[in-house]
Amino acid sequence: MRWAAFSCLLVPVVLVVYGTSFGGAAVATLGLVAVTAVCRAMLRCSEKAERAALVLAEDRLPPGGRRRRARTGSGSGGRGCHTSGGISPED
Repeated sequence: MRWAAFSCLLVPVVLVVYGTSFGGAAVATLGLVAVTAVCRAMLRCSEKAERAALVLAEDRLPPGGRRRRARTGSGSGGRGCHTSGGISPED
């Protein structure tokens, strides 16, 4: 978001330097500020939804703590080193 604020300040300066009127630069600035505000609001909403999903996922865990994943295959360890050449159940 810092880069967005920086560009909202830099773009009008560059526009005026390269011959755009102050009014045109002001309109461009207002447009950039509006887009930046909407993007920031959408980002905050997305972060809240992600946090809510994490809380729901933690609530579904058994009382003893985290669930352990069962290993499939011999010696694979779930690290992607498969000798069969086919698609593993973990893919």
